[in-house]
Amino acid sequence: FHPSFHQLIAILLQISPVEGRTKKLTSTCLQFQDAIRTLNTLQTNASYLEQVKRERGDPQLQLQAMAGFLERTGLKQVEDLDQLNVIHVTGTKGKGSACAFTERILRNYNLKTGFYSSPHLVQVRERIRINGQPISQELFSKYFWQVYNRLEETKDSHHASMPAYFRFLTIMAFHVFLQEKVDLAVIEVGIGGAYDCTNIVRKPIVCGVSSLGIDHTSILGDTIEKIAWQKGGIFKPSVPAFTVPQPERPLEVLKQRAEECQCPFFLCPDLDAFEDGHKLLQLGLAGDHQRSNAALALQLSHTWLGRCGYLGKGRPPSKRVPCLAPAFKPDQPMVQGLQAAVWLGRNQVLHHGPVTWYIDGAHTTSSMQACVRWFHQAALNEDKPTDGSEVRVLLFNVTGDRDTAALLKLLLPCHFDYAVFCPNYTEVSTLGNADQQNFNVTLENVLTRCLQNQNHWNRLMEAKLTQDPWFPVLPEVGGWLKQPPLHSPPIFAASSARPLNSNSLVFPCISHALQWISQGRDPNLPALAPQGLHPHPVASSGAVLLKEAVAIRVLVTGSLHLVGGVLKLLDPTLSQ
Repeated sequence: FHPSFHQLIAILLQISPVEGRTKKLTSTCLQFQDAIRTLNTLQTNASYLEQVKRERGDPQLQLQAMAGFLERTGLKQVEDLDQLNVIHVTGTKGKGSACAFTERILRNYNLKTGFYSSPHLVQVRERIRINGQPISQELFSKYFWQVYNRLEETKDSHHASMPAYFRFLTIMAFHVFLQEKVDLAVIEVGIGGAYDCTNIVRKPIVCGVSSLGIDHTSILGDTIEKIAWQKGGIFKPSVPAFTVPQPERPLEVLKQRAEECQCPFFLCPDLDAFEDGHKLLQLGLAGDHQRSNAALALQLSHTWLGRCGYLGKGRPPSKRVPCLAPAFKPDQPMVQGLQAAVWLGRNQVLHHGPVTWYIDGAHTTSSMQACVRWFHQAALNEDKPTDGSEVRVLLFNVTGDRDTAALLKLLLPCHFDYAVFCPNYTEVSTLGNADQQNFNVTLENVLTRCLQNQNHWNRLMEAKLTQDPWFPVLPEVGGWLKQPPLHSPPIFAASSARPLNSNSLVFPCISHALQWISQGRDPNLPALAPQGLHPHPVASSGAVLLKEAVAIRVLVTGSLHLVGGVLKLLDPTLSQ
């Protein structure tokens, strides 16, 4: 926390009529922040990925390490996890959405649900949910210190003292779900499947594989077949597994993996098969691509209910692999669950006065294609300004080993007037924002990546203009076809941005980027200061477009961590 926060709390303690409750609230909050800072010492995903690289030659090393950690924290046998009635889901894109649909459906049967997912958007406790809600700060602190202290007490020369960040949170989630006595746990795989630490679960009730694509190539392999092999690693003997329609080659790999371990393997029919005539199922998550995730969720929840005795006998093993799973008529809890599902940061629209934010954490080529289709559809459904003064802005960042140029090229048809790049930090200083700290990179590293992203965008735009000599560059309001020339004067000269041309800028943090984009016109964001890092760019025709446009439409994409930082600033209640 900043010192000013402590000073404010001290004043409140002196004048508040509910002093005891305030002290307790403050103590809980401080304990939670202390837990988060201690968790961060275990590092973030980078160290976990390196660990996976070292151990991927022998998957038993991964499972042995997890079993050892679990035993040290008080779970004497891996069999303890069987009590959780797990639904285990992997995939490249859509696995989080499929899990969200599944959890929401089963909650409608008055079942107490646990849900473990990654990454978090705003607060780390989002990763561990009970009945759809992130566990409280109090519960997070309680279980964090229970697990952490047990590991500290049992470390010796033969045991690593602490698991890495993701592995620790997985162990903690198991403890939370067991101690809080959930009826079931929906577990989303972190990366891959075969070597993922969630794969310590030996007897899930049912498994699912969402759409496959290319991602995390340094860990999972550089072909779709290699990635499919990793994903199929969660299959277990006699445990039904479902997948959505896949390309032929990865589907064949999944089939082979299922046959090897005698796993009944089913292909989900399209969602159309579950719909009654012309009455479409309403989904709480936007985008046509969510229909396959919803179909997978129906099969997962229906199978879980059957195998756990809520719908009679479970589905018998199939001799044909894969077998097209039979469709069924969803009952009311299933229909309502699909409609009520919420998964922040995926195809999300926020209307803030004249500024509309379109938020989607797409970060693979296939998910970016889906994002572009959704953005076109969502933007076209909005009322158009009568004078045509609509400005489109891209806010983008990407991390890891992903192909930035390929992702940005997919975004060209969206016709953005401006492209804005920034790191995933909400502020230049991350002090007081422990949930989003990352000790594996420096501000210089991430800003360098942003400048590289900007350079990719500039080259793509220049290539587009070179290929199309008739491409208009008139300095008028709105749309790609009406934007200023690429080599006109920069939007504004400020130390907080480093424009290479009039259409793209780099900012050192999300807050600065949002302030510039909104120009004080988003009621949820503060206006630009008259002096300092964000001077009012009154002399620039580009800035006048943002300042006076009837509608500003902003697509935020490329990274779930970027999306989380944006949501934190646009909707402060998410941090509470």
